[in-house]
Amino acid sequence: MGSSVSHAAAPPPPPPSPSPSPSSVGLAAALPRKQDEKAEPEKVDWLNLPCPIPFEEIQREALMSLKPELFEGLRFDFTKGLNQRFSLSHSVFMGSMEVPSQASDTLKVPTAHYEFGANFLDPKLMLVGRVLTDGRLNARVKSDLTDNLTMKMNAQLTNEPHFSQGMFNFDYKGTDFRSQLQIGNNAFYGGNYIQSVSPHLSLGTEIFWLGHQRKSGIGFAARYNTDNMVATGQVASTGIVALSYVQKVSEKVSLASDFMYNHLTQDVTSSFGYDYILRQCRLRGRIDSNGAFAAFLEERLNMGVNFILSAEVDHRKKDYKFGFGMTVGE
Repeated sequence: MGSSVSHAAAPPPPPPSPSPSPSSVGLAAALPRKQDEKAEPEKVDWLNLPCPIPFEEIQREALMSLKPELFEGLRFDFTKGLNQRFSLSHSVFMGSMEVPSQASDTLKVPTAHYEFGANFLDPKLMLVGRVLTDGRLNARVKSDLTDNLTMKMNAQLTNEPHFSQGMFNFDYKGTDFRSQLQIGNNAFYGGNYIQSVSPHLSLGTEIFWLGHQRKSGIGFAARYNTDNMVATGQVASTGIVALSYVQKVSEKVSLASDFMYNHLTQDVTSSFGYDYILRQCRLRGRIDSNGAFAAFLEERLNMGVNFILSAEVDHRKKDYKFGFGMTVGE
């Protein structure tokens, strides 16, 4: 018998598919591809949130642009380092000092003083002292008691009675929170706490008691920050509402604005400022809702030598302040 396997000819192979034209390839690349799966959101480790900044520095970016260290007159600062930890400083100021006045105009009194300072800087200890020819003595101490606990002391002694002040702060830094206890003269006691609730949002509260005046208060604050912006809000039982916003336009330019409302006096103020950092100088300025504007320029002339210009003009109060100075030493 013959074989049962069929010896019929195999079917011819299918014709080759035509190759795509260059135009069809470009069209396919231009069309958006369908995403079968949605992009997964960034996972957040809620047990490992970043540590927030101290409660008292919650508006530091806005204050840096809107509250530069303006002055009127002549200022010269010289700092000489004796070694890596110890340095001496000398400062001369000649200008005017504002005194309270019932009139709308600002009353200024000419003044001049010399200031001598000594600084001791260590990784875990900082001592700063200043003595002025008018009799004032300022002292600051910062000591890291442990890796998480820091003690701070600020004191100002004057010849005038009831004007001397002293304050002790104990700061504790946790993994995702900070707390502070404050004790001062005139029976002042205070405390604050700030907690990170997300990678960008932190909430805090503060409370104080001033026994000398039998006053107390409580406040709440919120801070939201990203790589390009910082927004803060604060409200207190004393009737103060404060808002601030800082936008980082580029690595060299930042814009800032703030708003403050006092419920007791019904005062409302707002301001807008800028911070422009160049290669050799830094320019900061602001204008507020009262029509006053200010500018502050720091020009680096050489290594360790800076030239300073300060200006503040308030046409409404007829208050004009212009100053220039120089700082030598780091």
